This record gives sequence, C-alpha cells and structure tokens, in this order.
Amino acid sequence: MVLKSLLSTLLYRRLALILVPAIALSLASFNTARAAESKEYSIDPVHENTILQDVIDLPKEDPAIQREELSPHTVEEWDKPLPSASAQVGPSNATQGAISIGEAVRLALDNNPQITSAIHQSRAAKYGKYSRVGALLPTVTGGYSYSYSETPRAEGSAPTQANTRYTLFFNVRQDLFVGFRNISNLMRARFSEEQAKLNRYNQELSLLLSVQENFLNLLRAREDVRSAQDSVTRLESQLKVTRAFYDVGLRPRLDVLQAEVDLAEAEDTLLQAENSVDTQRARMNTLLQLNLGDDVDYVGELKYEPFPLSLEACLERAYKNRPDLLIFKKAVDIARQDSRVAASTLYPQITGEFDWSQFGDKPDLQGSPYVNLNRYDQWSLQIGLTWDLFDFGQNFFTWRQTREAEKGAQADVASQYLEATYDVKSRRLQIDETAKRIAVAQKRVEQGKEGYRMAVARYQAQVGTNNDVLDAQSRLTSAESTLTEALVDYEIAVANLYVSIGAKNVDLALVAQ
Repeated sequence: MVLKSLLSTLLYRRLALILVPAIALSLASFNTARAAESKEYSIDPVHENTILQDVIDLPKEDPAIQREELSPHTVEEWDKPLPSASAQVGPSNATQGAISIGEAVRLALDNNPQITSAIHQSRAAKYGKYSRVGALLPTVTGGYSYSYSETPRAEGSAPTQANTRYTLFFNVRQDLFVGFRNISNLMRARFSEEQAKLNRYNQELSLLLSVQENFLNLLRAREDVRSAQDSVTRLESQLKVTRAFYDVGLRPRLDVLQAEVDLAEAEDTLLQAENSVDTQRARMNTLLQLNLGDDVDYVGELKYEPFPLSLEACLERAYKNRPDLLIFKKAVDIARQDSRVAASTLYPQITGEFDWSQFGDKPDLQGSPYVNLNRYDQWSLQIGLTWDLFDFGQNFFTWRQTREAEKGAQADVASQYLEATYDVKSRRLQIDETAKRIAVAQKRVEQGKEGYRMAVARYQAQVGTNNDVLDAQSRLTSAESTLTEALVDYEIAVANLYVSIGAKNVDLALVAQ
C-alpha cells in the first residue's frame, strides 16, 4: 500500500510538472499573438456616447416595450384575415383631422409594421442575451426511472435481488473554465441586442425620411395644381378677349385657334397635376396605415429658411449620431467576441459535476431487503479537465479565420466612415444649390408676372400680338413651376441631411441646437 501511494504521488507530481508549464506557455503565446494582431490593424474608435446610450435605454423610455405591448400591431393581430379590397378602397370610420408633416411622421412611426418588426427583432435579441446568461449558471437535471429485470438462478434457491428497481436522480453540471467561451457569448449577445436597437432607430429614420419626402411631393403636386389652375384662368381670359376682338374683326381666326389650343394644353396639364395629388395622397395614406379612400387633410406650406448648420457641424454630428456607423462598430465588437469563442477551444476545458441518486424496490425508494445498507442514496462529485493538445491546427486556424473576419469588419467601419462623410458633404452641397435656385426662381417669377401684365396691356391696346400674351403666360407658368420645384428640392435636401447626420427631426424644423 505504501509503495502504491508513493507511485501515485510521483505520478501526480509529474503530470503537474508537465501540465502547468504547458498551460502557462499556451496562454502566453496566445496572448502574445492577440497583442501582435491588435497592433497590426487598428482604427480610430467611434464616438458613440451621444446616441448609443439613448438607444440602449429605449426599453426604459418606451412604455410599449415595458408593458410588452406593441399596439396596434400585436402578434395575435397578424393572425387575423387581411382586409377586403372594398374596405381598403372605401373610407374608414376613423375620423382624421388636419395632419401636418410632424403629425404624419408620428402616426407612421406608431402604426407602420416595419417598426413593429424591428421591435420584435430587438426583443428577440434581448431574449438571446438572457439565454447566454443562463449558460453561465449550472444546469440541473433530474429524473425518476423504473426498471424490471429477471436473472437466472438455481432451482429452489432464494432470490438475491428484486426484479423491480425505482431510482430518483439529480445531476448538477457547471462549467468551471471553458476558455471564456460563455463570457464571450454573453458579450456577443449583448452587442447583438444593442445592434438590434440601433437597427430599429435606423429603420425609424428611413421611415421618417420616406414620409417627409412623400409629404413634400404632395405639397409640390398641390402647388402644381394651383399653378395649372391659374394658367387655365389666364388662358380662358385671354381666349375671351381674343374672341371679342375676332367678333368685331380686329383679330384673325388664327389667334382664336391658338388661344384654344393653349387652353386645352393647360387643362391637360391641370388634369395630370390633379392625378398626381391623388397618387401622393394614396401613398401618404399607405405609409400612415390608413385606407386608400380616406380623404385626409394634409396641411403644410413650402417655405424657405436658411439652413443653420455648417458642414463641419454636420460631420461632427454624423460621426456621433449616425446609427449605421454604430451598427458597423457593433459588428466589429461581435466579430471580436466570435474570435474569442473560437479561441476558447485552445484552452483546457474544466467542468464539475455533482450526482445524487436514491433507489428502492418500491416507489417510496426505501432500498431493498436484498441489500444490507444503512442508506439508500448515494452521491458523487467530479471535476474533470480535457484539453485538445494536438488537432493538426484545426482549432488554431479556425481562430485565425475569425480574427481575419474581425479585421474585415474593422475595415468596413473605416469604409462606412468615408461613405458617411461623402453623404453628408453631398447633402450639404445640395442644400446650397437649391437655396441659390430658389433665389433665382423667385426673381424669375416676379419678372414673369410683370411680363405677362405688360403683354396683356399691350394686346388690349392693340399694340402687341396674341403670341406675345401666350408666350408671356407660358413663361410665367414655367417660372412658377421652377420655383415650386426648387422649394421642394430644398426641403427634401434638408430632410435628407438631417437623416444623414442621424437626427430624428420629426417636424423638419431648422434648428441649430
């Protein structure tokens, strides 16, 4: 016995002398490789303090998420049959008052199913994080079993064991050290949750921009209708004057025909403008989840106000607030955790298990008369270490693969910064361009009105010709259309710039704060 104990002690010591330096050497070489690769490629960190905390705190600020409600689109609601075509074409029972551009954006954010989908994805990521938390804790397994068996024995001999056996057992298993795999998975789930919230914010910005652009296009169509109506009114008046002159023989029949042709063209333009209004209204109703037949009064006006932010201020805000930049940054964090998960296979794996069981010949688990034991339960505690010492580089190269993916994600962040810079720069230049176009178009409208007034006066005084009046009218209509287009393009450019800097400007107010 003494010799056996001595041999066991020597064996354990030799194993310790082999394993401890091997573990230390493996950890040192692995950390050295990580440090070297971290220096190999690096980029400037993203300044994400402005918006990230607000996005992370969305569940605290959003009562719908706190109450696990997604009104008006709940999960059960999507199981209902879709509305009929007649219900969509006809007006709904809900009354809608005057809706401004800000109110339209708020309604869309509250009702649009795209945002509901983003909320579900964010909630799924949150539950995924909770699942990873559970992986850090011990797992408990329990069971109750029954078995029946017969064993051969000599004829006439007494049985030595019962034919039935009942067993109650529990197992507790805990990962003591798995190469930081569980911690890395938890961090990855946390970054995925933050990324899902950023995706939701990004979708909100996209929906906001879509509503604002279509609202402004609706105002453009209305201005086109007003301009076309004014054109029709002017041409009708000119046609009356031309006919009166023709009736008394002062003008030829050709002038009347020209006036009638120009009036017909103006009426055709008016019909097209009115159809454009109906189309834009239907699109707005769709974005706001209203029926196509709802005659909603969308109110607003096209106006020009100088944009208060400089290019430098816009770039600074974009670098801090753009959700797509933060999403790409979170992708780097996720890739880094993936590499750590892959690296966990290079470490030894240590687990602990505790087993307890109790048996009996009867369901009450009180042992067996054939077994002379004072206790009917048993337990064991086991701690095991496993380590893949050599696998032809499979785990190592898998880790290297994830490291390269991480560096690729870092390069994507740098690329996205360049794209964001160009996006903001181009939007800011577009604002400057449209502002200059507005100034030119306003002067052109003033000159067009004065030219038309003078042409009409000359024609009525029998000094000018009918062609002079029609040309002046056409130039005035074209100038009004150009001004409307410039105003709409300016406000659309402003809306695009606010989205490009990551600002949710619901009312499209030009503020410098």
